[in-house]
Amino acid sequence: MAEETEVENDEDDEGVDGEEAPQKSKKKLLLFIVLPAVIVLLAAIAGGLMFMGGGKEEVALDENGNPIEAATDEKEHASAEVPIFYQMPDILVNIAGEEDGEQLVLQITMQLEVPDEDTIHQLDVLLPRVVDQYQAFLRELRVEDIKGSAGNYRLRLELLRRVNLAVAPAHVNDVLIEKLLVN
Repeated sequence: MAEETEVENDEDDEGVDGEEAPQKSKKKLLLFIVLPAVIVLLAAIAGGLMFMGGGKEEVALDENGNPIEAATDEKEHASAEVPIFYQMPDILVNIAGEEDGEQLVLQITMQLEVPDEDTIHQLDVLLPRVVDQYQAFLRELRVEDIKGSAGNYRLRLELLRRVNLAVAPAHVNDVLIEKLLVN
């Protein structure tokens, strides 16, 4: 009787194994064939939508094949193409060096990009305020603050912020550093 029980258990195991084998092959089929096919299909659809859609505007061409521009005010168009620059005077300030007590001289030459002639007039009138703002800020700098491209970028952003505060409500678009010398 004990032998019959063992034989029945063996038959049950074989039946279970026989049933699991088709289920495993179905899972493998799903995992290795169907799932990658679905992913590739979705990627192809997304790529097709990106290339076909996207709000492209049709541009009318003249007889020479050049695009015809929409009718706009010529002043706005001309001012958008040619930026106006305001030359700031050179600024010399003492800054702290890398070693304690070391004093270095920072010389900076820059231009301000402005949107219109009225802003240039405002800058002429408020130039002492702008220079004062710049000198107060630059005196607090250390050499480590302006090292590298990240330091240069942060310096430009802070100079732009300070000039815009000094000439408000006028607005300066950008600060362009021509020369930055530390002796």
